[in-house]
Amino acid sequence: MATVNLGAIKFNWKGAYNNSTQYQVDDVVSSGGSSYICILASQGNAVSNGTYWEQMSAAGTNGTNGTDLSTTLTTQGDLVYRDGSGLQRLAAGTAGHVLQTGGSGANPSWTAVSSDYVKLASVNNNDVSASSYSFDNAFTEATYQSYQLHLNMTFSNQNHMYMRFLDGSGSELTGSNDYRRCGYQAYRQYNDNSNSTIGPWNDATGTNGFHLVGWNQTNNANQPHSIICEFNIPKPTDTSFAKSVHTRAGGYSTGNWFFASGGLHQYTGSSAVRGFKIYNPAGNITKLYATLYGLKK
Repeated sequence: MATVNLGAIKFNWKGAYNNSTQYQVDDVVSSGGSSYICILASQGNAVSNGTYWEQMSAAGTNGTNGTDLSTTLTTQGDLVYRDGSGLQRLAAGTAGHVLQTGGSGANPSWTAVSSDYVKLASVNNNDVSASSYSFDNAFTEATYQSYQLHLNMTFSNQNHMYMRFLDGSGSELTGSNDYRRCGYQAYRQYNDNSNSTIGPWNDATGTNGFHLVGWNQTNNANQPHSIICEFNIPKPTDTSFAKSVHTRAGGYSTGNWFFASGGLHQYTGSSAVRGFKIYNPAGNITKLYATLYGLKK
């Protein structure tokens, strides 16, 4: 009875090609990153000989077709992307930058994180021992619509802390009745709630500076205070625009007093402004932690 050779019923993986091995039909080997199948039994015939072998898969060119990126990615932090012609290396970006797509048909890139809320200046001084601190050149008309100042501070020998604007040369604006205010205050004795009051400020007339803390309270010296000031100054160099500051303040005073206040302050003078100064008329700022932020237009 005749015998029919059906060959192997599956591929036979033989690993890397060896010149001394006898190969049969449907044996599969690897060579140079590609794979080959035996189509005619033999020994010692290289995989390049088309009489005995057919190629099953081809190795890609290093760094181009994705099989070996070692020549493309050369440094820790590298990324790979595809441009119009093939795979390319994107070197690690600047610390803190983020990966940004350029959209369809464009290459990715590293870019700085953009924010509309930007820190402009900060103070971290546990022992200032000075009566004032200035944020000069704080207002940038072309970039920012408004500003926000966060203050944590203590001060000596005075019930109040004040603020004034600085003019275009950096000098204090001290005109009498140029600063006006309105708002509210609340305070109580927190040990037993024996005294508790909520009401308006008693004095809304013009002065030569803003009150930041301490309305109708005494013994604030060397007690911690927290203040947020919001400057609405879209055009600091234009004297026809209002220059306003909203404040929210809270703190302690001796005698178990705890208080909070808030309100609107407005500069009604005719000068342009470029910054501001916080000051203690009768003592020092003993501790000051402050950060100024700008809100972009």
